[in-house]
Formats: sequence, structure tokens, C-alpha cells
Amino acid sequence: MFAMLERSWLRLQSGIFSERGRHVAAALSVGVATSLGVLFFKRMIVWFSEWLHWLGKSVLGGRFPWWPALLPVIGGLLVGALRRWVIVRERHHGVAGIMEAVAFAGGRLPYKRIPAKILGSVISIGSGASVGPEDPSVQIGAGIGSMLGQVMHMSEKRTQVLVATGAASGIATAFNAPIAGVFFAMELVLGEYESGSFGMMMLSTVTAAVITRSLMGPSPAFPIPAYQFHGAHELPFYLVLGLLASVVALSYIKALYLAHDWFHDSAIPEWLRPVLIGALLGVVGLFVPQVLGDGHEATGEILRGLDLVPAFLLVVLALKLVVTALSMGSGFIGGVFAPSLLLGAALGGAFGTWLLHIFPAAGIEPSAFALVGMAAVLAGAVRAPGTAIMLLFEMTNDYRIFLPLMFAVVVSMFVSELLEPESVYTLSLTRKGIRLLRGRDVDVMQSLLVRDVMSAPPATVPEDTPLRSVSVTLNRTRSHGLPVVDAEGNLTGVISITDVERAVRENPANLNRPAREFCSRRLLVTYPDESVQHALQLMGTFDVGRLPVVEHGHERILVGWINREAIIRAYKLALLRRVAQRHHASHVRMEAVSGAEVIEVDVAPNSPLVGRRLCDIPWPRECLVASLQRGYRLLIPHGDTVLQAGDRLAVVVAPGDEAKVYALLEEAQA
Repeated sequence: MFAMLERSWLRLQSGIFSERGRHVAAALSVGVATSLGVLFFKRMIVWFSEWLHWLGKSVLGGRFPWWPALLPVIGGLLVGALRRWVIVRERHHGVAGIMEAVAFAGGRLPYKRIPAKILGSVISIGSGASVGPEDPSVQIGAGIGSMLGQVMHMSEKRTQVLVATGAASGIATAFNAPIAGVFFAMELVLGEYESGSFGMMMLSTVTAAVITRSLMGPSPAFPIPAYQFHGAHELPFYLVLGLLASVVALSYIKALYLAHDWFHDSAIPEWLRPVLIGALLGVVGLFVPQVLGDGHEATGEILRGLDLVPAFLLVVLALKLVVTALSMGSGFIGGVFAPSLLLGAALGGAFGTWLLHIFPAAGIEPSAFALVGMAAVLAGAVRAPGTAIMLLFEMTNDYRIFLPLMFAVVVSMFVSELLEPESVYTLSLTRKGIRLLRGRDVDVMQSLLVRDVMSAPPATVPEDTPLRSVSVTLNRTRSHGLPVVDAEGNLTGVISITDVERAVRENPANLNRPAREFCSRRLLVTYPDESVQHALQLMGTFDVGRLPVVEHGHERILVGWINREAIIRAYKLALLRRVAQRHHASHVRMEAVSGAEVIEVDVAPNSPLVGRRLCDIPWPRECLVASLQRGYRLLIPHGDTVLQAGDRLAVVVAPGDEAKVYALLEEAQA
């Protein structure tokens, strides 16, 4: 009996301390720590907001009746100070930075910097900046997962899974929706489904949800509106809602990056930008307070059916879009997740109320359209349809909403992705030359599009042109093939040197016959938005040396030409991009491992750095130029390396020296 108990205890002990046991314990720890951290973060926002309102009322209330307009200014001043002296510059903000770390740095995040950013988010949201708490919640969870993976010396793969697990727990806590958290991590952080990681994420998110519901109650993040699906006749309405949501999502993405670019190129000091936008927010908030903060209260009011006036909701939508872009671009710290939900709720509420006025007997419920609009805009902006669908399903726990919900989400996702392939998160990476597919770096040939390398056709051949003239044109243009067009200029075929030679061998008199009788009419075409990889595979499969480039839906309208020379150009461009990506990946890993800041800078043609040796440049004492990208080559520089125009440097700086390096580089490029 005792021997049996001893064997059972040994098996239990070995299971607890086995590799799988460590992973289970890590997942549970991440769920508990993330839930408590996110709940404390949200409570800090409330505390700071209450303190700021007390300060405004007690100090400014007696002198300025419009004192609430000054609160975002105070918040902007504090955030500007944090950015000036505490928070270092980031290559990519929020979720995009997590995606980059998972793809290139084995999940190693600079978790020691997260508390400062969380403090900045507390100040930003608490003072009324139009940013959301969900992205910071994801950063809390991802940072905890990364820290635990590094402290426990786990493999890169396990650390990546722990980062995704923490991100999932952050969403689960923020929305009280554990399944949506898992979908978020799989769609955006890992980019793929894997049974092992799925189990760890489910364990962590369920743990986070249990703690959240124990402390905060079982209620979802937003009130659940009355809902009734009356049948298939409502689906056309949801189709239109999906189309409108895609327009709003695309406008949201464009506005965010337009504001970012404008502030990036602006001469306004970085610390002053949030102060100025804070003043604008204060003025706008006096008249439309619904657009301030994360928008949760305003979203809840729309879902409860309060103040559903279409014109006012459209004003809220437009203002929220603009002030969110300005808040993010100016330097306020927060996320883009929550504002997109208010945009969707305002859109859906306005559209549903308008339908109710037109079809009063149809039983339209505007709040239901507001709920579906939230998911549709969210899916169109972040390109995570599973997250959007499961988030709204967990809020309602009602299968009846699934059909219109999925319909609107798919329509919004399809249209927005067709017009802009990148999401609000991945566009930041793409603009740096990084393309991720299923959480991994995309083959550079696959990331190049036909439009990037195609050229205009050297000449077109009218189909009634004699073969003799076609031969002359081929020799004159030094082409192996030419497109054949009809009288209206529409593409009808392609004729090559091989076609001409075959016709002459059959009968020399064929030189006087028209090209339409000998050209290839089985057209192989490609499109401007297809990858060069796909065009190359098509050319190899059918053993052709050229492809016409045509418009989608208008296969007879010739817009370009891709041949072997274009493929060679594409390969050279792909090599350049690959070097740039390797350059960037090495910096991400270096920064993650060392904790130092890695700054990338291009040497402009008119920069005083051109022609100077690295050792002659007055870098800060603890500064190191780690690598240099020059064209297709990645170099390890030394003191005697002479800089050339177009060089891209990776500069490693010690904490606190970032401003000095930026000042030196900006002065050099002025």
C-alpha cells in the first residue's frame, strides 16, 4: 500500500515539475498576473480622472467656469513630459510592436519599459484623450508573458506562445470575453492556429476571466441591447451596413497614419504636441463630450438606445475619427481598439434609426445595428474577423445574432482588405518594409507586387498587321513577344518570335498574312495587385517569357507588361528588401536581448555625414554603430568606415542618450 502511494506521489511530483507542468504553471501565472494587472490599470484610470476633476473643480472651478476644457491640456503636458524625459521612442506602437517582437525577436519584449507607457496611458485616457485602454491591456499581458518566458529561460517558441497568452488574457480581462481573447492572439499575435498554444491560451484566458468575474461581476464590457432577427429580409440592410463599415474602417486607418505623418514632419516640439491637441480636445469636449476618452460610456448609451438621433451620431462618428487620429499622432498613449468600437456603434445606431424611420413596420431595432456595426468596423480596421465575431457573441450569448453579425463582418472585411491590404496594425510594419503572413516574415518575392516591377509594353501590334511587319517590329524593339490588339485597342492575343518563325517554316508566303492568324489567343495574364511570385510561377508552368498585365474585370484592357527583364528587376529589388529586413530583424533582436535602444537612420545625400569616418563623428560616449546597410550589402562598420549617401545606420545607444543621438542626426541631416 505504502509503495503504491509512494509511486503515485513520485508520478505526481514528476508531472508537476515536468516540461509540460512548467508550461501549465506559466499559463496560469500569466492569466492571474495579467487579470490583476489590467484591472489595476483600469482602476488607475478612474483614480486619475477623479483626481484631475477634483483638481480642476477645487483650483480652477471658482475662476474659470469652463475649467473642464483645461483637463486634456494638463494631461497633454504630463504626457509630453513623460515622452521628453522618460519614455523612449518606439519603432512601432502597441500591438504592432508585439507582432514585430514575436516575428523577429523570439517574443522578447522590453518589458521594463511597459510601466512608463502604462502610466502614460493612464494619464492620456484619464484626462480625456481619444485613445483606448485595450491595447495597453494587451501590452500588460504580453509584457508579463515575455518576462516570464525570459526569466524561466524558455525557448523562443515557448516565449512567443507566452506573449500571445498574455495578449489573449489582456483582451479577456478588458472585455470579460475569454474566447475573443484567444482569437485575438491567434489572428494578430501568432497569426496561426496551433493546438499546443491554443490550450495554453484557453487555460490562461479562462483563469483571467474567472478572476475578473469574481472581482467585477459577470457583466460584459457593454450593455446588451434588445435583439430580434426577423428573417432573411433584414440581410440586405446588414449588407449595406457592412459596406458602410468598411468605408469607416478605411477612413480610420488613413486618418491615423495621415496624422502620424503630419506630426512626424512637423517642426512642433514633441513635448508640445499633446498639449496643443489637448487644448483642441478640451474645446471639442465642451460641446460633444461623447468623443473624449475611450468612448465606453458613449458606446453604452448608444447600445441602450439613448439619444439615437442620426445626425448627432454622424457628428460623433466624424469627430471621434478626427480626434482619435490627432490624439494618437500627437503622442497621447493608448490604443485604437476602443475608438473603433464607438465608430461602429455610432454608424450602426445612425443607420438603424434611419431604417426605422423609413420602414416603421419592419421591427428594426437600432441598437442591434449598433452592436453589429461595432464588430464590422473593428474587423475592417484590425482585420481580425474571429475576434470581432466572438467578442460580440460573448457579449450577447445569443446565437440569433450570428447570421447578421457574420454577414456584416465578412462584407466589411472583404471590401476594406480589397482596397487596403494592410490593417491598422500591420500598416505600420509594412511602411518599414516588413510584411508578415501568419505571424512570419513573408518571402520578399511574394511581398513584391506586379505593379512594382511591370513596364509599359514596348509596342502593340494591330491584329491585321502583316507578319513581315511584325518581324520588323520585334527586331526594332528587341522584344521576344508583343501584344496583339483589335481596332478598339483591346487585347486579343500575344505573338512571339517563335510564332513568326513557325509560320515562316510552314510557308514563306505567310509573311504577307495578318498577325491574328498566328498569335496565341489563349491568354495568360496577370494583374497589378498579384505577387511577382505568382506571376513567376505562371510563367514557369506554361514556359512563357512574358505576361500581359490587365485590369480586374477588364481582361482585354492592357495596363502593363511583365517579362524576364522585369523578373530580374524584381529579384534585385527583393534582394534589397531582404537585406533591409535582415537589418531590421537584427536590430529588434539586439534591442530585445541587450535592453539598449536601437535607432535606425538614413544618411541623406546632402548630409554633412557623407564622406566622414565614423570615428570622426562626435557620438555620445556609450554609443555604438552596430551595422550599416549599403545597397544590397549588410556591413559591420569600424572606425575608419566612410559614410556614403544612402547608407542606413543602426545605432545602439544607452538609456538616456537617445535624445543626444537624435539631436546629432537631425542636426546632421538638417
